[in-house]
Amino acid sequence: MPLDTSRPPVLSARVPGSKSLTNRALLLAAAASGTSGLWAPLVSDDTVAFRRALGTLGIATSATPSDECWEVTGNGVGPFAPGRVWCADAGTAARFLPPFAATGRGTFVFDGSDQLRARPLGPLTRTLARLGADVQAAPGGGLPLTIAANGLAGGRVELDSGLSSQYLSGLLMAAPLMGGPLTVDVPRLVSRPYLDMTIALMRYFGAEVTETGGTVEVAPTGYTATDFVVEPDASTASYFFAAAAVTGRTVTVPGLGSGSLQGDLGFAEVLRLTGAEVEIGDHATTVTGPAGGLTGGFTVDMGEISDTFMTLAAIAPLADGPVTITGVAHARLKESDRIAAMAANLRACGIRVDETPESLTVHPGLPRPALIDCHRDHRIAMSFAVLGLGSGVPLTLDDPGCVAKTFPEFHTELARLFPLYEVPTKEK
Repeated sequence: MPLDTSRPPVLSARVPGSKSLTNRALLLAAAASGTSGLWAPLVSDDTVAFRRALGTLGIATSATPSDECWEVTGNGVGPFAPGRVWCADAGTAARFLPPFAATGRGTFVFDGSDQLRARPLGPLTRTLARLGADVQAAPGGGLPLTIAANGLAGGRVELDSGLSSQYLSGLLMAAPLMGGPLTVDVPRLVSRPYLDMTIALMRYFGAEVTETGGTVEVAPTGYTATDFVVEPDASTASYFFAAAAVTGRTVTVPGLGSGSLQGDLGFAEVLRLTGAEVEIGDHATTVTGPAGGLTGGFTVDMGEISDTFMTLAAIAPLADGPVTITGVAHARLKESDRIAAMAANLRACGIRVDETPESLTVHPGLPRPALIDCHRDHRIAMSFAVLGLGSGVPLTLDDPGCVAKTFPEFHTELARLFPLYEVPTKEK
């Protein structure tokens, strides 16, 4: 059969493992009895920080020479190696490790970068205290955080997760190590797909979790060591899907299909609103950009997939009508105030933006050259890299290296797929 040259070839993006899955699996393996193998883990600043923090807590880990597998050996109970735990910039470390430590014995001090210290922890630390943990937190309930641990008995508590689902995920993952069942009433929850991911992984490692309405119950069964294969990161894949949308090309991400545990794969469905063709198969997802440019004039609630709202906001100027993104108020409490940061950077590019406490409306316009303030936020850097690619306008990232938080090779991979993209060289 002759080769069909009527369409450009499909570009296959090499997207690394999911940060959310890697760090959850690291914790559950540390809490399990025995040795687990985590295959295709994400190797990035956040996951390496998480793994090192586990080492500080006395958990033995090792890696194959090329990092294709990380082995984690847990003893089936909470940690017994008190000390100072450095979380660096990793929000998951600051939210997941303190509850785990509280199920152990000894005094643990958690701290992190100034950026991480600014992120709220109050709902989680107050809940741990109600469960009987001896917790001393900085003003506002954040880092630095000291826990004098003597195990947790379980019980019933209410945990408001309206600011971050990570509070609830961290508490639930520690629950099988408690002395009795834990029941959590959840009056508010954002980013529901991340809770679904947590519960699915807990069950994979042998936990008994039941959910009824706004209540989650976990039995004190402990965990069983097991091997786990980490999917490609759906949040990171959003940038390559968006690149396809703005260039009219076709990009596929192997290993990220309809059975994915990650809610952020829903970003591909959002791209349908822009006129992109989307195919989510069993083992891969493929996006083809519209030949006539992006369609705008729509409103979309991205509260459940807020880590990808910046990807859409960054390419929205290239649409033929305004794009309104709602439901993302909690994104103001991430690595940066992401709504304000996106609005300011788009305005620096000459784009009209309307901002509310929980939404952003981006109007059409050709960006002008600008210096992008990344705020040390990997998602800002990656989003505006795609806008620069799609518009052909030079946008300078003030901190291109911040992508190392989740994908150190992001710029080179984008340039491999799209040779017109120039890899930035300026580093802070």
